[in-house]
Amino acid sequence: MSSPVSQESTRRRLTRQQAETVARLTDAAVEILNTDGFDGLTVRSVAKLAGVAPATAYTYFSSKSHLVAEVFWRRLSQGVAEPDRSLERGERVAQVLREVSMVVAGEGQLGGAVTMALLGTDPDVEHLRLRIGGFIRRRLAEALEVDPENPGPLCDALEMIYAGGLVHAGMGHMTYEQTSERLVAAAHLLMEK
Repeated sequence: MSSPVSQESTRRRLTRQQAETVARLTDAAVEILNTDGFDGLTVRSVAKLAGVAPATAYTYFSSKSHLVAEVFWRRLSQGVAEPDRSLERGERVAQVLREVSMVVAGEGQLGGAVTMALLGTDPDVEHLRLRIGGFIRRRLAEALEVDPENPGPLCDALEMIYAGGLVHAGMGHMTYEQTSERLVAAAHLLMEK
């Protein structure tokens, strides 16, 4: 069964067949990233591996950064659940930060590629960057039990810590597992004040 995210893309709502094509393209992108890295990734090479015409691939993805950002968005939206309301507030925040930071753990070069892609200027990447940021903000606001439209300085600080931690991990300074635990420790320190 496909999720609602698999039926959408940055540019338009997808039919089932189109969603399958996008899934093949995103799977192929991860495979190429793991063998050739971000520098070796092209929309053309992804299309070839996915068995899709390059022109078709470009109807879905404007650039390799757009493709990688889409992979991250799909993994994030499918891999980060609503906070468990039975947990205490601090543990709910820890749950969200752990899940968000572990989305690309163990995925070879995907994490570094996501960092590079999300820092790009492609308008489709900008759209996804806003969608990703909004999603993370909502999950943190849910964990804190605050309004996502006006979450306050604690949520803002947690977002900044998360963003910095993921860039740090994406640059290869720490593993995503190490980053996850440092994010949780930082969140606990912030929440004690």
